[in-house]
Formats: sequence, structure tokens, C-alpha cells
Amino acid sequence: MSTAAPAPEGSPAATQCPPFDTARLDRLLAEADVDAVVTTSRQASQYMLGGYSFPFFDHRDAIGLSRYLPVMVYVPGKPELTAYIAHRLEKHEKQLGRFWTPVVETVSGTSTDAVGHAVRHLQRIGIPLRRIGVELAFLPSDAAAVLRDGLPNAALVDVAQPLERLRARKSPAELALLREASDRVVASMLATFAACEPGVTKADLVERLRQEEVRRRLTFEYCLITAGTGLNRAASDQKIVPGDIISLDSGGRYRGYIGDLCRMGVVGEPDAELAELLAEVEAIQQAARQRVRAGVPGGEVQAAGERAAAASPHAEHIEFLAHGMGLVQHEAPWLTATGPIPYQAHDAERPLEADMVLSVETTLLHPRRGFIKLEDTIAVTESGIEPMSDAGRGWNRTGG
Repeated sequence: MSTAAPAPEGSPAATQCPPFDTARLDRLLAEADVDAVVTTSRQASQYMLGGYSFPFFDHRDAIGLSRYLPVMVYVPGKPELTAYIAHRLEKHEKQLGRFWTPVVETVSGTSTDAVGHAVRHLQRIGIPLRRIGVELAFLPSDAAAVLRDGLPNAALVDVAQPLERLRARKSPAELALLREASDRVVASMLATFAACEPGVTKADLVERLRQEEVRRRLTFEYCLITAGTGLNRAASDQKIVPGDIISLDSGGRYRGYIGDLCRMGVVGEPDAELAELLAEVEAIQQAARQRVRAGVPGGEVQAAGERAAAASPHAEHIEFLAHGMGLVQHEAPWLTATGPIPYQAHDAERPLEADMVLSVETTLLHPRRGFIKLEDTIAVTESGIEPMSDAGRGWNRTGG
């Protein structure tokens, strides 16, 4: 099981002890046959640093003519050689003892000099390098050129999947953060519904949700919103009118971990048909949730939701999806290759493990009544599930 445990907010994280399961990572990297890893994604560095993320770049990576690139260098079986190549501004974080890594260099200002320092670290430690693991989707071309030029005899191998699989099982600390993220996103949605009244616009509601999430110490990422009978999910000047149904599908991060849920509201009272339609969506959700437990092949969860959707009288208008959640939306476990985000179903045949986290979502694109959706976050347990936040899953009446 992962042992990553983000340090309490504001406290030093230095321990000289890796805050993740090095034996598990070593096994994954042995399967990839790499001699060292140079990571360049935000999620890899945050996980391997035990929860640390540099807040200066919370909202964007660009600076000057380049970008922020946090680089971790890890040698399988030798955590004492681990290095973190940080931005120059992170020297103040280093002074507070936030890094466990034996080597911390707060020296970079561009993507190329960040990787250049990583190359020099690998050259200094002098280990034989045949194959270097990288995250190709997160390695800028200019930085990749520096890596190839500096270590010309080593092949670059994509190890994005092993690094993601390292995070598949969540520690108790990670589960707590995901629970907090989910609870706070849902609480923000319910507060937004309560403040909604006829005459406000979709854009007004998105801004209100943003404020509610920030008030709850979330980093607001997005809100997809529908109103009335329309299926358009963009914020706009469309005004809310009595009788409208509203969907809020939002992602907000709490200390890096994502709360991603969808809840429904109505201006007034839901009629019998609306109650029936949301109950239909709920039945599909439950059909999938009931299949979740440790030991069940991941693909069975997706298949259960798809079977329930296919049996619905509105099957042609229903979409179902289950996927992994954590520091990244759609991280391991990967249950299907037919969803909207392209990846292979690497975990369809693998058994689910306790402490994995899933998002389960059912969408009804009703041609007459509009967009009706539930999205829930759940943790896998030995006997079933632990919902992260099940509040507000019915029709939420608005304040107007």
C-alpha cells in the first residue's frame, strides 16, 4: 500500500525518509527496465515529495519565455541518491525544511536549466545509464533535447504508467484529503443552489460557486453548468427562470487532491417526471457502486453501469463512466478504453484493491427535459465502498 502522507499544512516535511512506498516503485520500474527516472510532472513531484506543491505556480506554469518544471531524479533501489531540482524561488521553502530528498537544488528558472541540473546530478553520481524513465506527455521538447544531449548513450523510456500506478492505492492521509475535497465541493454546490434565484445567469452561478469553493479553501478548477432544457454546459448570460433544472459539475482541489462531483438543482419543485428521471440515474449509479469491492475486476464496475444504462427506457440518451481519481482526474485504476478520455483499459481485468478511489458518473441527456447527472467519488474497501460525499444527491431546491 502507498505510504505517502502529506505533512500537515504549514509544517516542515523534511524527514530524510521517502514518504512513499519505495519497494513498490522499485518493482514497477524494474518491470519497465529503467536505471533512473527523471520526472517532470506536477503530480509526480507532489506525490514523491509527500504532498508538497509550490503555491507560486498553483494557477499557471508559464514564466518569462519558459515554464516551471519541477524535476525529481530517482534511482531504483537507491533513495539516498534522490534529488529535487526546484525553482529559484523555492529556496524559501527549502529554508523551512519542506523537502526530504538528500539533494535539493533551488536553481532553475526555465525548463531547460531544470533538466540540465538533473543531467549533471546523474553524471555526478556515476551510475550506468542504459534507459532513463521519463513522462513523455509532461516533458517539453526543449527539456527533452537537453536530456538527450547530456546523456547521449541512454534511451528515454516513457514510465508515466508505472508512476501513476504507484499512486493507485491511497494512504489514509490521501483518503482524508479526497474526502475533504469532495465534502467541500458538494457544500459549495449546495450553497450555490441556495443562493440561486430567477434572473441570475449561468455565469453568475459559476462565479458564486467559485467564491464558495475558495471560501472553503479549495483551488477552484472549473464548473460545467446547464440550465433549463438545454444541454450546453458553458457559462453564459442565459438567465435562470422558474422551473429550470440546473446541473453543477465542478472540480476543486484541496491540497492537490481533486473533488469532482455533479449535483442537480431545480427552481421550484421537481415534477413527477423529473423525480422519475433522477431516480433512473440513481439506479444506474447504485448498480455500479454495488459491484465495487476489493478483488472484483475493475471492468466489472464499468460493465455493471453499462448494463443498467442499457436496460433503461432512455438508454439511447444515457452515458455511464467509472474512472480513477486522486491527484489527477482519470488516474489509475483505468477501467475502460471507451470513455471520453483516451487511454487503454489497463485495469479492466485486474482486481480492484482496497483504498483505490473511483469516480462514478451517469449522465442523462434528455431531449426534452434537459441535462440530468450524478457524479460521485467513492473509495474501495474490502467489503464494498466508502462514499466520499453523498450529500445533495437528490433534487436540491434553489433559494428562489
